[in-house]
Amino acid sequence: MSRMMMISAAVAVLGIGAYFVTSPSPSVTPADPLGAANAQTAEADVDISTIQEMSLGNPDAPVTVIEYASFTCPHCASFHAGPYKQLKADYIDTGKINFVYREVYFDRFGLWASMIARCAGTPQSFFGMTDLIYSGQSTWARAGEPTEIVAELRKIGALAGLDADTMEACLQDGDKARTLVAWYQEHAEADGIDSTPSFVINGQKYSNMAYNEMAALIDAAAE
Repeated sequence: MSRMMMISAAVAVLGIGAYFVTSPSPSVTPADPLGAANAQTAEADVDISTIQEMSLGNPDAPVTVIEYASFTCPHCASFHAGPYKQLKADYIDTGKINFVYREVYFDRFGLWASMIARCAGTPQSFFGMTDLIYSGQSTWARAGEPTEIVAELRKIGALAGLDADTMEACLQDGDKARTLVAWYQEHAEADGIDSTPSFVINGQKYSNMAYNEMAALIDAAAE
């Protein structure tokens, strides 16, 4: 997704007010805090230290690869369907790199997906949920109305073993949602993220690329 699309999405959500529902019924949508979160971060500091970095691999590895991705980004889904699996087998599972995944929020649907994924708790569970969200992206992201989209996300959570009450508590956590948006904004600005997926390899930003190019960059950074 381009920087212009990113800016347009941010402008669009600024006009959407936040609201919260108290019923766990799948016929209602969760909070839509994205616009309010953007407004809040412009007015006051938000403590983002409570947000857990989702990482796999070896935290002491000489190379750290950070992926910035949106759950609603088709190119991100394609990366996770193919190159990511190779990256995991060749570099993550072997302990050659520290892999960090950071969500980018272009829209409320990506934020809701993130809140469901993080509801799983541990990084291992988060990445398992991430696989399900990306593999089902063409279904849930195109389900139609917001209530239908979130219903599909709840199905993914249930498939991963989350119960309805747990998912609803995660989806209705407005403070967590606002903090996630502030966390995303701070990191994306610091790393100059203007498209997804983007990768930061030992501090150097790269756009989406073929797996062999990424592998070559990782090998060079490890030397």
